[in-house]
Amino acid sequence: MRLASREGKPLSAAVTLAGLHDARGELSGLLWRIRPVTDRKRTDGAPPGANDPFDRRMEACAAELRTSNEQLRLKLTELERVERAVEERLRFETLLSQLSTRFLNLPPSEVDRQIEHGLQHLAEFLEVDRSTLFEFSHDMTHLRATHSWTVAGCEPAPAQIAFDQLPWATSKMLRGDIFLFSQVSELPDKAARDKAYLRQQGPKSAVVIPLTVAGASTGAVSFTSLGTERPWSDGVVQRLRLVGEIFSNALSRKQADASLHKAFAEIKALQQRLQAENLYLREEIKGEHNFDGIIGQSDVLKSVLFRVEQVAPSDTTVLILGETGVGKELLARAIHQVSPRSDRPMVKVSCATLPANLIESELFGHEKGAYSGAEAKRVGRFEVAHGGTLFLDEIGELPLELQTKLLRVLQDGEFERLGSSQTSRVDVRVIAATNRDMEKDLRSGRFRKDLYYRLHVFPITVPPLRDRREDIPLLVRAFVERFARKSGKTIDTVPPEAQEALERYPWPGNVRELQNVIERAVINTRGSSLRLMDTLAVPEALGMGSPRPRTLAESEAECIVRALEATHWKIEGEDGAAKALGVPASTLRHRMKKHGIHRSQEP
Repeated sequence: MRLASREGKPLSAAVTLAGLHDARGELSGLLWRIRPVTDRKRTDGAPPGANDPFDRRMEACAAELRTSNEQLRLKLTELERVERAVEERLRFETLLSQLSTRFLNLPPSEVDRQIEHGLQHLAEFLEVDRSTLFEFSHDMTHLRATHSWTVAGCEPAPAQIAFDQLPWATSKMLRGDIFLFSQVSELPDKAARDKAYLRQQGPKSAVVIPLTVAGASTGAVSFTSLGTERPWSDGVVQRLRLVGEIFSNALSRKQADASLHKAFAEIKALQQRLQAENLYLREEIKGEHNFDGIIGQSDVLKSVLFRVEQVAPSDTTVLILGETGVGKELLARAIHQVSPRSDRPMVKVSCATLPANLIESELFGHEKGAYSGAEAKRVGRFEVAHGGTLFLDEIGELPLELQTKLLRVLQDGEFERLGSSQTSRVDVRVIAATNRDMEKDLRSGRFRKDLYYRLHVFPITVPPLRDRREDIPLLVRAFVERFARKSGKTIDTVPPEAQEALERYPWPGNVRELQNVIERAVINTRGSSLRLMDTLAVPEALGMGSPRPRTLAESEAECIVRALEATHWKIEGEDGAAKALGVPASTLRHRMKKHGIHRSQEP
């Protein structure tokens, strides 16, 4: 560089330059010095300023400045790394906070969907390929994948993993310990089977966080890298432990809610059953049982009661056979009362008094809308009798199309309500009764053989009253006391002639007929001595008397039987017996019950 003096003469000068750099090493300025050079100095042969102390000092300052800049650059780099770590930690904690908030007051039906979303967000944040939530199986033999997310193009998580495929890892999870690896080769030698399985499945790195509820391990949540190996910092692992707690709490609340709903459903079902049971019992109380107890001391009756004592303690199906009015229901109650099921009700269904189209609904129940008129759900008698006894009276009248369904209940304890495809199970002891000739019905195909043999496990035949005449005085005294008390009368004497007539009469209607005769006699009695209203003459067919005029009751009974026979025992409808007799069907059924008329009396 050439300069001019004040006088205008040219001057020579030496310029010294030193670069200034910032903390990132980039040039930020220049430090320079201009010094005149005389002719003598120019000819010395030494570089300008080579021995100048100022120049040496400037070079030293420049070196110090470069060192300071380098240190500052390193500190800035570390600060940026810390800032990125803090920012990443803040983002992770924000994600965890949002995840936890989503599960607050979350309906149980939304828990599974939110877990799936949470697994996806976490996997994307951690830049892993797959995240999966596993639950331990009930038999503690394998892990079952219940929720999972996998990046597109990667293999999804296995549906289940047997404990013996990952024995070392499973033992850690069961203890509640975290299981992780950055590369499979890091695993210890005792995890040889685990290594073989992992190499087969292909994960490069993974971290598995156990799920615990009330101190017990219930499963695990895993985050897996399938493409590359990656480290797992302590901070990430500790925050993933919080993820395990969030999911554990959500699943625990869901399970508790499911258990609560199940308990509510069971309570509701029990309430419905109790309501149906109470309704049934109220109906029973409104009615009048034929007997207050089994009365008699005859040998044939003692033999029957002995068989009752034999079969009562078991759950064996009992078939009670006998004529109309012998007390089959009373015997069924006796069996129930001395059985282990006595603390539950005995529910009665009369297969003869219900129309065929209603028997199935009565026995098995129906859903709302199952048929026209089914305006509400109804619990059937089998469900009402659950844990107790079901008494099927007049089983011989059960329609053939329902016998198969009854057979299934007897064999398996299973059935479906009308209008429902859901199978219900019941624990019911069945006692059936009939006055029909079942063997005749079997031969004619009116009754299924397989159902008959299922019912005929322990048959008990109740003798007719004419075969236990020695019990008649005891029955008469019991009925007199009962009806006299009911009508507010005091009757303490049964005249000998009345007693003799009662004992001589063959009682085709059996004990029920005797009860009706005594009830009418009590009504007819004005004093303390029983006065019979009925003429109990022995029929001529038995050779024990001459023909006599028929009573009004006998004539009515005969008229009803003839009408029933003419209509093939059809009660209702245009071609039914009730229409022919000019009375309502309900009245006809009442009269049939009053006279002890049943189809089995058909010649």
